[in-house]
Amino acid sequence: MKFKLTSLEKNWVLYDVGNSAFVLLVSTIMPIYFNYLAGNAGLSSVDYLAYWGYAASIATIMVAFIGPVFGTMADTKGFKKPIFTLTLLVGVVGCLALGMAKQWLVFLVIYIIAKIGFSASLIFYDSMLGDVTSKERLDHVSSQGFAWGYIGSCIPFVVCLGLVLGSDAIGISMELAMGIAFAIVAVWWGALSIPLLKDYKQKSYVERKPHVVRESFARLGKLFANAKKEKKIFLFLLAFFFYIDGVYTIIDMATAYGTSLGLDTTGLLLALLVTQIVAFPFAVIFGRLSAKYETTNLITICIAAYLGIAIFAVFLKTQWQFWVLAVLVGMFQGGIQALSRSYFTKIIPAEQSGEYFGLLDICGKGASFVGTTMVSVVSQITRSTSAGVGMIGCLFVIGIVIFRIAIGAERENEGNDTGKETVLSNN
Repeated sequence: MKFKLTSLEKNWVLYDVGNSAFVLLVSTIMPIYFNYLAGNAGLSSVDYLAYWGYAASIATIMVAFIGPVFGTMADTKGFKKPIFTLTLLVGVVGCLALGMAKQWLVFLVIYIIAKIGFSASLIFYDSMLGDVTSKERLDHVSSQGFAWGYIGSCIPFVVCLGLVLGSDAIGISMELAMGIAFAIVAVWWGALSIPLLKDYKQKSYVERKPHVVRESFARLGKLFANAKKEKKIFLFLLAFFFYIDGVYTIIDMATAYGTSLGLDTTGLLLALLVTQIVAFPFAVIFGRLSAKYETTNLITICIAAYLGIAIFAVFLKTQWQFWVLAVLVGMFQGGIQALSRSYFTKIIPAEQSGEYFGLLDICGKGASFVGTTMVSVVSQITRSTSAGVGMIGCLFVIGIVIFRIAIGAERENEGNDTGKETVLSNN
């Protein structure tokens, strides 16, 4: 297999580079700025962490409702690019508007809207994978997307970080520095989306019918029924629901958790920059390994590694431990995300990719509903952020068990298909 990307594959990867700048902003500078706004309003560190988690959860619930419907509509011929463009604009404009919010509650509302646009755009972006490359290149191209997304997002992040940390030195307020930072990320995200919007063509689709919306709901009902009948798909979605919830909870809550522990914010931001740098080569490595080893085994290794990371986070107290955590997350973050995306693409019908990726988003792709809510509730009940973070490990335990059951179901199904083919050939 050739590892060099085609022009269309590169344009698809560029969107990952663009939107990853928003992801990095959400997981690093944004929680710290929210802490600044919340602190000015007199909120405690525990309440600050909880409200941030609740906001992420609300965004996930909203996408869970609109994602499958929009995803089903997007599978109709000629619909995927326009709907993708709409969600992209909601995210980019929302990101820009965040710089204008000066009160913590207003900031959270705008954040939820921007996060919905971002998360919804990923449903259509991920479902485009089968259209931009061949089946044998899915793992490689998916891994390249995450890899370049990690390293590319560091460019606007370093500029934003310099602005925020050096605001006093250059004579501007924290609010103005953050406003400029949000504008930089919005422009970066929008500009790098243009090549994909220009060149993408929907190859797999269902034919347009007179009542598109009504037909989409009908297909959505059939989709849920078929997902239950397709045991390997249903079990993978269930496993994905738990283990990816854990992954995104760690991404969304890392900086907020470190801040609540009283760790130095500059150190936290630099540590998470290291996460992006480490994630780049390891995402590429996992993409190369998928050519030699089964994707399912590589995903299992990543889930097990994340379980260890969650346990380590419970005992995190010092700055150097947070740096270790950042490096460990970087080693496995790209692998588990990229391989899960490409594996799912392999096991679903190509012409229903939007529908199925909409269903996948319910299971945690946009954000971590169960994880962030669980961390928030347990933190408030116990008044301990460490206890809340410790609950994340449960998600990985459940996820790895169900995932291995899903693999067994897939092999059983393949064995039955082989048996049927043998009987037919003998007849």
